[in-house]
Amino acid sequence: MQPCEEEIAFSPRCRRGVKLLRIYNHYISRTTVLLIGTEIFVLMVMVYFGAGIRFFGQAEPFPFSFSSLFPEASAFTFVMVLSMAAMGMYQLDSRVDLKDTFFRLMPSMALGFAIVTLVFYILPDLYLGRGILGLVMMLALAAILLTRAAFLKWSRLGILESQAIVLGIGEKAKEFIEQVKNDPRGRGFKIVGFVPLADEDLKVPPSAVLPKGYSLMTLVNLHGVREIVIAKQERRGGSFPIQDLLECKLNGIKVTDEAAFFERERGQIRVNSLSPSWLIFGGGFDQSLLRSGIKRAFDLAASGVLLMVTLPIMLITALCIFFEDRGPVFYRQERVGKGGRTFMVLKFRSMGNDAEKSGRPQWATTDDPRITRVGRIIRKLRIDELPQIFNVLNGEMSFVGPRPERPYFVDQLCAQIPYYNVRHSIKPGITGWAQVRYGYGSSVEDAVEKLQYDLYYVKNHSLFLDVIILLDTVEVVVLGKGGR
Repeated sequence: MQPCEEEIAFSPRCRRGVKLLRIYNHYISRTTVLLIGTEIFVLMVMVYFGAGIRFFGQAEPFPFSFSSLFPEASAFTFVMVLSMAAMGMYQLDSRVDLKDTFFRLMPSMALGFAIVTLVFYILPDLYLGRGILGLVMMLALAAILLTRAAFLKWSRLGILESQAIVLGIGEKAKEFIEQVKNDPRGRGFKIVGFVPLADEDLKVPPSAVLPKGYSLMTLVNLHGVREIVIAKQERRGGSFPIQDLLECKLNGIKVTDEAAFFERERGQIRVNSLSPSWLIFGGGFDQSLLRSGIKRAFDLAASGVLLMVTLPIMLITALCIFFEDRGPVFYRQERVGKGGRTFMVLKFRSMGNDAEKSGRPQWATTDDPRITRVGRIIRKLRIDELPQIFNVLNGEMSFVGPRPERPYFVDQLCAQIPYYNVRHSIKPGITGWAQVRYGYGSSVEDAVEKLQYDLYYVKNHSLFLDVIILLDTVEVVVLGKGGR
């Protein structure tokens, strides 16, 4: 027997809300913020604990006080958190299991140890000592694993999970089912069910459809959710429950359309959910003089630092390319930039001289036979992109932005994919949100997926998001993700 509506409405069940923080238009999971805060505390404590163990029971007095050790502990913690972020340990899809966490944590610790050693060498006043540093590293490794184990346990129990109801059972609602299939691990939210509407054909599993006969407010209280996602394109007519949605809104329930939901939860803007009015009246798309000035300053600073750090690598790469087949070292290719204007992008040559002897541009493929032996290595590590630093310094590109595409493919993609030209409203970049979230693309389907990430960046780009993308790029380069 189902409970009556009055009983359901006053159910004392826990309500789980939307656990995301919005920082400069970019959404960060509150779970991630909590995890970072916890690990900062844990790493700080491990420095003091390690120093205490190192000098425990020795005749000489303890050489550190709480205040005197604070700079060393802060420097160590900052570097380690930055290293873990660079290896993708704060991405939602990294919290899978303890084994996966361990294999991500080991290179993070190695990277952090190298940087900490360099920092202590450059700034000897912060030097901890080899004995203390080695002990602290071992303690930090164990403590981070225990912390992650606790968070994984809470995630499996659903304590850190947001829940939502989807309004609709048609084609739009079907996308949520497909997303679950493509991402079975989940990323911090759960769809508890779908509310049927009168004029829609069933496109979701019948078992996922919530029972009829209840108001939206009743279903919200029954399932303890705090959000309703609208998955219906046509919202006019008597079948759309506008009064029920208003009641939920007035009772503090978040009402979100599908486009905003995927923007928040997936970091992408779904092309098939877009409309001109959503683009016009939505927030973001900051092209102000201040934002442009900050981005240009960031481009110059980041490119200058990267040029100094990678100059030896670029020189070695140039020699390897030349000695392999005595061909040209660099490769210039026409690409489409901001406003649809074309420019010549500069890259290290990774293919043979006759790569496109047919005269028609071709998508690069996995194990492409046109790629040279040196080219296979530099493409995997993204070294072939480094000469684009000069395109950035020249003002043709930005350090972070949508990857520039060739005019031949742009014409094709603009004809097949709606809103593709929106990505040309800002300068293209050496790295971008699509590169760190999706990887390499070699088809129209891949281009659609990458466009959805590019649209998110165009709408929400900021200095904060640029820094996040740079940190994620380190993981892509170190682990060789997405290169072909």
